[in-house]
Amino acid sequence: MLESFDFGVIGQALPFLFGVGMVFTIKLTLLAMVGGLIVGTMLALMRLSHSAVLRLVAGAYVNFIRSIPLVLVIFWFFFLVPYIGGWIMRSDTPIEVGAFGSALVTFIMFEAAYYCEIMRAGILSVPRGQIHAAQALGMNYRMSMAYVILPQAVKNMLPLLLTQSIILFQEVSLVYVVSITDFVGAAAVIAQRDGRLLEMYLFVAVVYFGICFTLSSLVRRMRRFQSA
Repeated sequence: MLESFDFGVIGQALPFLFGVGMVFTIKLTLLAMVGGLIVGTMLALMRLSHSAVLRLVAGAYVNFIRSIPLVLVIFWFFFLVPYIGGWIMRSDTPIEVGAFGSALVTFIMFEAAYYCEIMRAGILSVPRGQIHAAQALGMNYRMSMAYVILPQAVKNMLPLLLTQSIILFQEVSLVYVVSITDFVGAAAVIAQRDGRLLEMYLFVAVVYFGICFTLSSLVRRMRRFQSA
């Protein structure tokens, strides 16, 4: 089997794999991470709110999203986002969102449920005395959260946030099911065109392993540094 293994096809495919596929994957991962963290933080604040309605709405959303497969959410948003956008814009026809836009909305809304629970744990890990100290300095609730609580929560939960972001990087490959050319999708195009499935998918596995193992090692070092 190894005798028929063609390393040349990998070298020829590198510009397309990394220049198109990996660029898309990294771009979507970073934007979804930032958007998911922002929406997730808002959901976490809602879950910790004194309002029962806000707690109920946020809790229902988080529990619902965490209970369904991501691939199903990808299909939902891929087909529904244009219609939802048209309804918001009061248009009679679906709006043009594009593959990247629908994928970005999907991952932001999906990952927000997971970032929410991480941020909620981070906020609860900050001693209550910090809030009282901020109030003693004349800060209101919003200022206390923005300048005192949330920075400490992010610092406490940084290893978990990065771990979830690594998972997000891996999950982005699922956009392949709706024919979006991410890193895996780019490899699939080359594999089917040249009939070299073994070479391309093995190379994809090696690349993902290298990136995720490196980032996971960084997270482990960060945890040891925090516990020191």
